[in-house]
Amino acid sequence: MAAASVSVHLPRCVVSPAGRHSASLIFLHGSGHSGQGMRQWIKQVLNQDLTFQHIKIIYPTAPTRPYTPLKGELSNVWFDRFKISNDCPEHIESIDKMCQVLTGLIDEEIKSGIQKSRILIGGFSMGSCMAMHLAYRNHPDVAGVFVLSGFLNKESAVYQDLQQGGRTLPELFQCHGTADELVLHSWGEETSSKLKSLGVTTTFHSLPNVYHEISKTEMERLKSWILTKLPEETARQSV
Repeated sequence: MAAASVSVHLPRCVVSPAGRHSASLIFLHGSGHSGQGMRQWIKQVLNQDLTFQHIKIIYPTAPTRPYTPLKGELSNVWFDRFKISNDCPEHIESIDKMCQVLTGLIDEEIKSGIQKSRILIGGFSMGSCMAMHLAYRNHPDVAGVFVLSGFLNKESAVYQDLQQGGRTLPELFQCHGTADELVLHSWGEETSSKLKSLGVTTTFHSLPNVYHEISKTEMERLKSWILTKLPEETARQSV
């Protein structure tokens, strides 16, 4: 069942399309980062902004909250975690609350005239985990999901929800560095194979010698994939 939106205004950085806006992309940053920081990081890696002729990119910033892996220090995080591991329970209460808040972002795009099937959701690290919960548990009718250096816990609520079956699910695009020491490559692989076994169409790209970071190769692959999921709409009238 889709989460009801909660009216919390998330600070955001927006990259407008160069031409007519016909699709939207929500890009969620990793823990302790910001929407503006995510945009700048991508710009640094690509030597230019990630931009599209017809796609608006929204980089929201997570609210500040106490974060258990930092011994309760305040951090910009989408949800809390008991620890950074795939072998512990999820902090489902904070995940579900943020699904409600992020549903508000999706609703805003729909109200502006964008169909939900023309909205992509994804992110880096914690942001990609948030994106999977948001899409697969609440909005399975979005265009697709992308996961960069991310994972789901072994007993994730995402897996439990998908076991019910009977839904068309958005395609998953995943990239993970083989040298990642924070979020192990094997955690990403396990997430991909588990989702595949539950009916998700998945593509998994291993990135040799890449740590917990974004790379130019993966951003170029991601950009190509985004355009396959959100192609530019042809003019409706013939001349």
